[in-house]
Amino acid sequence: MKKILTSLLVSSSLLIPSLALAQAQPSRGLFGWLPTPGKRVAAAPTAAEVMAGVQKFYGGITSVKAKFRQEVTNATFGRTDVSDGTLLIKKPGNMRWQYFSKKKKGKAAVVAKDFISNGSYLYVVDYENKQVIKKDLKKNLLPTAITFLYGKGDLAADFTPELDTSGKYGAKTDFVLKLVPKASSAQYKTLHLVVDPSNYRVKESIIVDGSGNKNHFRFYEPSFGAAIEDASFQFSEKSPKVKAFRIIDGDQEADKQNAPPSAPTTPTP
Repeated sequence: MKKILTSLLVSSSLLIPSLALAQAQPSRGLFGWLPTPGKRVAAAPTAAEVMAGVQKFYGGITSVKAKFRQEVTNATFGRTDVSDGTLLIKKPGNMRWQYFSKKKKGKAAVVAKDFISNGSYLYVVDYENKQVIKKDLKKNLLPTAITFLYGKGDLAADFTPELDTSGKYGAKTDFVLKLVPKASSAQYKTLHLVVDPSNYRVKESIIVDGSGNKNHFRFYEPSFGAAIEDASFQFSEKSPKVKAFRIIDGDQEADKQNAPPSAPTTPTP
């Protein structure tokens, strides 16, 4: 984002010859002794107003394409894993996160993993390990931090907002919104949104869980209202591309292990 440079105003009296200063000033009349009213400065928005602005912005768009970088930091070992990819969202309820492999075929990026939601099912397609995990979204609701992006979640209902002025995240001109879940959550201790003040889009999101692990997304080159084919959100278990893949029922595995996979639990641009 372009940084706004603040111009220094130089007093005009330093630039005007002394003879000009001697010229008579126009009279202000009988009430000249009263102070001149200053210009009104718009009050900074409250945390609730910023959150409402974010909700309204994403409520008004139909689709978005963006690039992202994800940094996941393990608090115990201090290790950070970095991933890059692309994000597609299209209302109602369609979402696709594509994660690129560290390996490339020439200059072309290779997709290592897909999170695909068509509003009814979530498919986690792991191309490197040749397996697909299928989740029924009627039984497994996605978190509000994702669903508000396509008009189905209400941030105000699930989070208490405050403005973070520590300077830890975002640029000086950004709004940084700290959201605390109203109900205890294993996924979220806090959720920070770095918000563009010009339109209230989310530029970054930072999730910290109860163990102090951090999941930090940065979003680049967003294209709102982009034309996206519905086929981008469709997945067939009978596709030749996954013919040799193991298909796992995530709901059954969750019952056995109590550790279901989930989509990236973060908002988007």
